[in-house]
Amino acid sequence: MSLNSQQNLWVHLTSRLNSVGQWIPNLLIRLILFWEFYEAGVQKLDGENWFAGIQDNFPFPFNMIPADVSWFMAAWGEYIFAILLLLGLFTRFAAVSLLVITAVATAAVHWPESYSSLGQLWEGYAISNKGAGNFKLPLLFVILLMPLIFSGGGKFSLDHLLTHLTGGDAKHPITSDFISKGLALLVIGLPLFFVTDLVGIGLMIAGIVLIVADRFITPKG
Repeated sequence: MSLNSQQNLWVHLTSRLNSVGQWIPNLLIRLILFWEFYEAGVQKLDGENWFAGIQDNFPFPFNMIPADVSWFMAAWGEYIFAILLLLGLFTRFAAVSLLVITAVATAAVHWPESYSSLGQLWEGYAISNKGAGNFKLPLLFVILLMPLIFSGGGKFSLDHLLTHLTGGDAKHPITSDFISKGLALLVIGLPLFFVTDLVGIGLMIAGIVLIVADRFITPKG
C-alpha cells in the first residue's frame, strides 16, 4: 500500500471518528457526571446539614452565607444541574454552576490546610485523606466538566435539538481570537480562585485583558 493510500485510509477513518466524537464522548461525560452530582444532591436533600461545622473553611464569598442557605444551594444545585446535564439542556450553564460547586467543596473539604511546595500539594491528589488533602475526585470532576463548558453537550442533547429547531447554526462554528483565549483563562481561573485565589485572580485578569485587547489587536474582516 502506497503512502498516499495510507494517508487516504487514515483520513477516511479519522473523519468518521470525528463524526462519532460529536455524539458519544460528551454524552458519556454527561451521564457519569449526572449520576455523581445527582447522587450527592439526593444525599444532601435526605440528610442533615453538616455545613455549620466547616463554615469557616468556605472561600469568599460563600463564607459570608449562612450554613443553611449554603446547604440549600448546594443540595438543589447538584440535584437540578445534574438533571440538566442528563438532558443536555443549558449544558454550559449547568457545567459552569457545577464547576463552582465543586471548586467551593474542594476548598472547604478536600484542599490541604497548608503546603510548602507543589510536591507537598500533590500529596493531596488522593481519594483517602491522610492529612495532606484529598482532592483527586473533585479534580477529575473539574476536568470532566471542562469539555462540556467549552464544547457543549454534543449532538445527542436537547441543546443541539433546540438549536436546530430554532434555526440556529447547528454546525457549531469555531472562532479563534483573543476573546476565545480570554474566555478559556476565565473558565480555568474561576475554580482556581477558590483554592488558590492569587493564581485564579491572575488568570481571570489576564483573560479580561485578552478579551478587551481583541478589539484593538485582532485583525477584522
